[in-house]
Amino acid sequence: MPRQEVQAGKCRELLTFLFLAAVLVPVLSVAVVGAYGFSVWMYQLIAGPPGM
Repeated sequence: MPRQEVQAGKCRELLTFLFLAAVLVPVLSVAVVGAYGFSVWMYQLIAGPPGM
């Protein structure tokens, strides 16, 4: 492989990692926690609050 292709591959890999670490993982974390909270809220709407 020519050196330029290797350098371009490393740059692309770094950008992909930064996108995953700085954008995708935080967004997915917020979405999962939000979905869990929403499901608990809907369950309590149907079943009533805890201790009843």
